[in-house]
Amino acid sequence: MKTMKGNPVTVLGNPLKVGDKALDFTAVDNDLNEVSFFSNFKNQHTLISVVPSLDTSVCDMQTRTINERLANYKNLDFITISNDLPFAQKRWCGANGLNIH
Repeated sequence: MKTMKGNPVTVLGNPLKVGDKALDFTAVDNDLNEVSFFSNFKNQHTLISVVPSLDTSVCDMQTRTINERLANYKNLDFITISNDLPFAQKRWCGANGLNIH
């Protein structure tokens, strides 16, 4: 059984396993461009981090830490998806010295 803060939660669908192929999806980047997962990320491996908001301390730290640790892995794409508006994402990137979309 899965729990969140000690309370049981229902997880729908089948859990992902290492090696499962991602489904294609489209998102909007910081410059309001549509980005297709399969078209834009060509590396064999992609890490997708999903956070509620980059303006929370935990999500901010998680995104900065992963970005720093993966900087030397040229064959790995790193994507953070948040509920923030593209303008807020762009502001966060600028404030953290990151030129990412």
